[in-house]
Amino acid sequence: MSYSMTYDSLLDDVRRYLERGFTAESDQIVYEQLPRLVTLGERRIARELKVQGFIRAVTTPLQVGVAVYRKPDRWRDTVSMTINGQPIFGRSYEFCRGYWSEEAQTAKPAYYADYDYQHWLLAPTPNATDTLEILYYEQPRFLDDEFQTNWLTEYAPDLLLYATLLEAAPFLKKDERIQTWQAMYDRAAQALSGEDLKRILDRSAARSEA
Repeated sequence: MSYSMTYDSLLDDVRRYLERGFTAESDQIVYEQLPRLVTLGERRIARELKVQGFIRAVTTPLQVGVAVYRKPDRWRDTVSMTINGQPIFGRSYEFCRGYWSEEAQTAKPAYYADYDYQHWLLAPTPNATDTLEILYYEQPRFLDDEFQTNWLTEYAPDLLLYATLLEAAPFLKKDERIQTWQAMYDRAAQALSGEDLKRILDRSAARSEA
């Protein structure tokens, strides 16, 4: 029978690896900490890896005279933006402000920048209600009792397990295990990144042959 990871099965696996936290009565501190360690592991993976499974696409209508737009929930990094299929280019905030200093004036946007962690700035300020398409890396939705699976449990369960164990080692003051879990985490991350690169190269080859 093939193994399919869920949030509950991940917690069970971590308890077995650590030989701790099996019940709240016998090991309350570790038992209560394990869900937090899973979340820390998920954050570590999303922060350190940029793979195809973390890419999301959204579209939003531009508003005439509005230059600042809110980023999606769980946004981590922008891949690209297009307006009606035509790319616009990422630049620094200072560049965009210098390029289009009069925000009240409008034209077709050519550039975007991070305004802050939650917003983008477009320059020039939009002059039409065109469609903005955004590709971005997201933090996958965090696992919990109500949300048992996500992209990581389906496609990278080993990586998620080792990331959680890596977060657990310093909490349990098991510094001698950090190197072991780090090596296993790095190997799983390298394999996942290699698979992702192969898909990119395969797509490029297919386009060249067409």
